Amino acid sequence: MSDDYPSLLRSEQMSLVQLFVPAEVAHDTVAELGELGDVQFKDLNPSVNPFQRSFVGEIRRIDEMARRVRFFATQIQQERDVIPIRPLYDSAPLITVGPRAAQTIDELDVMLGEHESRLVKMNDSYQTLSERLKELVEARQVLKETAVFFDKAHNQQTDIRTSFDESSAPLLQHEDRENQFSSNVQFDLEFVAGTIDRARISTFERVLWRVLRGNLFMNHTDIVEPFVDPVTGAESRKNVFIIFAHGDALLAKIRKVSESMGATIYPIDANADKRSDSLREVLARLEDLQTVLYSTGSSRRSELVKVGESLRSWQDVVRKEKLIYETLNYFNYDVRRKTLIAEGWVPTRDIATIQLALRHATEESGTSVPPILHELRTNKVPPTFHRTNKFTEGFQTIMDSYGTAAYQEVNPGLFAVVTFPFLFAVMFGDIGHGAIIFCAALYMIMKERKLAKADLGEIIGQFFYGRYIILLMGLFSMYTGLLYNDIFSKSLHIWHSGWTFPTSNGTITGTANGHTYPFGLDPGWHGSDNGLVFTNSYKMKMSIVLGVIHMTFALCLQVPNHIRFKRSIDIYANFIPQLLFLQSIFGYLVICILYKWSIDWSTSSTQPPSLLNMLISMFLSPGSVDKETQLYRGQSFIQVVLLLLAGVCVPWLLITKPYIAWREMKKIQGQGYVGLNHGDDGPRDSSDDALEGEEEGNGRAIAEDANEEHEEHDFGEVVIHQVIHTIEFCLGCISHTASYLRLWALSLAHAQLSEVLWSMTIEGSLGPTSLFGWIGLLLIGSFWFCATVGILCIMEGLSAFLHALRLHWVEANSKHFEGGGHAFTPLTFADLESKD
Repeated sequence: MSDDYPSLLRSEQMSLVQLFVPAEVAHDTVAELGELGDVQFKDLNPSVNPFQRSFVGEIRRIDEMARRVRFFATQIQQERDVIPIRPLYDSAPLITVGPRAAQTIDELDVMLGEHESRLVKMNDSYQTLSERLKELVEARQVLKETAVFFDKAHNQQTDIRTSFDESSAPLLQHEDRENQFSSNVQFDLEFVAGTIDRARISTFERVLWRVLRGNLFMNHTDIVEPFVDPVTGAESRKNVFIIFAHGDALLAKIRKVSESMGATIYPIDANADKRSDSLREVLARLEDLQTVLYSTGSSRRSELVKVGESLRSWQDVVRKEKLIYETLNYFNYDVRRKTLIAEGWVPTRDIATIQLALRHATEESGTSVPPILHELRTNKVPPTFHRTNKFTEGFQTIMDSYGTAAYQEVNPGLFAVVTFPFLFAVMFGDIGHGAIIFCAALYMIMKERKLAKADLGEIIGQFFYGRYIILLMGLFSMYTGLLYNDIFSKSLHIWHSGWTFPTSNGTITGTANGHTYPFGLDPGWHGSDNGLVFTNSYKMKMSIVLGVIHMTFALCLQVPNHIRFKRSIDIYANFIPQLLFLQSIFGYLVICILYKWSIDWSTSSTQPPSLLNMLISMFLSPGSVDKETQLYRGQSFIQVVLLLLAGVCVPWLLITKPYIAWREMKKIQGQGYVGLNHGDDGPRDSSDDALEGEEEGNGRAIAEDANEEHEEHDFGEVVIHQVIHTIEFCLGCISHTASYLRLWALSLAHAQLSEVLWSMTIEGSLGPTSLFGWIGLLLIGSFWFCATVGILCIMEGLSAFLHALRLHWVEANSKHFEGGGHAFTPLTFADLESKD
C-alpha cells in the first residue's frame, strides 16, 4: 500500500517542522492553527520558569477575565429562577483576530469588569438588605410571641386571684395597682427576649439552669417559617425565647450565655402600648424593606439575564485566548530576526493545508510578512496519529485505551472494526436482542446532530459516543442469532428441518428425513432433551476454533511490523517458531475438531473420540493411540512429529536471537570499532548537512537528536528479555486458548437466561380467551420487554462487551502489539468546554 494514501493500517507519517513567525502575526497564526488542529508544538523553553516566560502578563490578564466569567456562571447557577443562557452556536461571535483583536480584548475586559462591579455591589446590597430583613422578621416574631405570652399571663393571673386567699403573696402585683396604671400588666421581674437556633434550645436551657441555679423562668415557642441564608441558601429554623429573672447580675449572665450560644437578643418593653407601637413600626419598616429588596433582586436578575446572553461567547473567547498565549510561551524569540521560532509535529500530508492556514492568518492580520514553514531532518520518534472519522473513532479509542501504538506500527484498531463486534455477537447471539440494540444505535445515528448538541450526561453520553460500535454489535448479533436459530429463546422454521418427530405419547425420538438445514442450527434441536448437550458441545468447540484463528491472525501481524522496521531476524527468531508452536498444538486441535464434524459417526466403525482426552494423551503418552478411539490413520505418528516440532520451537525461541546478537557484537569488537556514543565527550557530527542545518536555524533539533538515539541493550538484557518472552508466549498459548472458552460460557448463559425469562413470564399468558386475559398479557408482556431490555440487552450486553474487550487487549494484542508510542496531541480549539 502506498505511504501517501491515508489508512488506519498504520499511523500517519509525521514531519517535524520549524516556523518563523513575525511577532505582529504570532497571535493570529496560533489562533488559525488552533482552529485547524493539526500542529503539536514543542516546548522550546523547558528550562525557563513558567512565571518568567514572555507572555506571563497576558496569561494573568486572561486568567482574571476567566475568573470573572466563572463568577458570572456561578451567580447564574445559584439563582433560584432559571436564567436562560444563549448557546454558543446561537451567539454573536467575538472577532479576536485581525487588526482590531487587541481592541476587542480590551473592550471585553472593560465590559467584564463593569458587569462584575455592578453584580458585586448588587450582591452586597442584597445581602445587607436580606440580613436586615431577617432581623426585622425575627423582631416581629419576638414581639408577637411576647405579646401572646403576656396576654396568657394576664388571663392566668385573674384565674389565680379568684382561687387563692387575699393574704397570699402573689408574684404579680395586685389588680388594684394594675388598674392605677391603665390596663397594662407590670412586673417586678425583668426579662430578656430573643431568638436562637432550634437545635440549641435544649442545651441553652440546661446551661442557663445550671448557671443561674434555677433562679429563672423561661418560655420558648417555635417560629414556623424557616430563615434562608442569602449567601449559601441554607435554611435554618429558630425559636423565640423569653427569660424572667430578678437582678442586674442575673440578667447580665443571661445575655452573656445567649451571645455565646449564638442567640440574638431584642429589646422588648413590658408595656403593652409600647410593644404595639414597636410592632407597627417593625411591620412598616418590613414592608418598605421588602419593596426595596424586590427591586434590588429584579435589577440583579436583569443584569444576570443580560450576562447570560453572551456568557458562552465570553467563555469560548477566554479559553481560546489562554490556550493561544500558553502556546506562544513555547516559542523562542530570535532577537536578530525579530521573530518567534516554533517547532512542532504535523502530519506530512497536511503541510500544504497548514501553509494555506498561515497565509490566511497573514491576510487576516493585515500584514505583508507571512510566517515561514520548513521541515527539519530528525531521528526523533514522531508521535502516533491515527486519522479517524465518526465511524472508526470508537473502535480506535478502545484500542488506544490498551496503549498507544509505536510510530508506524500496525494498528489493531483497523481490524477491531470487524473482530470486536463479531466476538461480542458470538456471546450475544440472538436475533431479537440484536435487533433491539441495533434499532437503539440506529436511532442515535439518525438523531446524532440533535443529540450531539444536548447534554446527555456521562452514562448516556458514553452510549452515544459508541453508537457505531453498538450498531455493528447489533448487526452481528442478528447474524449469529440466525446461526444459533435463536430469537427471544425461540427458533425460526425458515427452511425444512432435517428431523421428523412422529406423533405419539411418551418419549419421542427424532428421525433423520434426508433434508439438511442450509443455514444455522436445525430448529429440531430446540426443545429436545439432548439439545443442551448438543449446543454445549457445538459452542465449546466453535469457541476454540475462533480463538485459535483470532490468535493466529494477531500473531501474523508481527510480519508487517518486522518488515516495516527492517527486523528480518525477528521473523526467523520469533515469528516462525511462535507460529509453529501454536499450530502444532492448538492448530492441530482445530483441524481435529473440523475433521470430527465432517464425519458421519452413525456409519463409522469406531466411536467418536474425546478430543480433550486425545490432546492430554498426546503429551502424557506420545505415540500410543487406542484403536477404538482413533480419529484417523497415522494419528500416532503425526502427533509425535507435532510434539517434537513444538519441543524444538522452545529452544529455537530461547537461543536464536541472543546467539545472533552475541555473534554480531563479537564481529564488531573483532574489527576494533567503538560506537561514537562511547563516553560523554564523543566527537560531534560536523558534516556539511549538519552545519548547513545549524545555519538554517535547526541546530536545536540536531543537538537534541544527538541525545535521543535509539535505546541500546547489552547482551545480558537481550538474553533476559528473550527468556521472559519465550516463557510468556508458551504459557500464554495454553491460557489464552482456554480464555476463549468464555465465548461458549457467555453464549450459553445468555441463551438460558433468555429461555428462563420467557418461560417464567410471558409463556403462561399466551392465548388469552377473555378481556382480563388480554389485560394480563399486556401487563406481563410489558414487564417481559422491560426485563429483556434491562437485563438481557444492557446488563448482559455490557458483560459481553467487557469480555470481548479483554479478548482483544490480552489474548490478541499480546501476540503482536509493541506499544510505547506517544499520542499526537495537537493544538486544537475543538471540545474546549469538555477539557476545561
